[in-house]
Amino acid sequence: MEDMQQRVTANPDKVKVRKSLVGHPFGTIQRWMDQGYFLTRGLENVRGEMSLTVLVYNLKRGITIIGVRDLIAAVS
Repeated sequence: MEDMQQRVTANPDKVKVRKSLVGHPFGTIQRWMDQGYFLTRGLENVRGEMSLTVLVYNLKRGITIIGVRDLIAAVS
């Protein structure tokens, strides 16, 4: 923990970049997909729910970035 704190203190700009990159997907999932909370109970069920949510988020991003035809071609 002390080593990590020293790295953070030495490079505060890297921490800002990391927070901005990681925060966007979770904010989008919470707002766009209305996933501010989990609908299931139990760790295994919550993991499954989160996996499905992230899969849908990634598919949406893929469609936005490369389009439906190119995404289907890449998967086939």
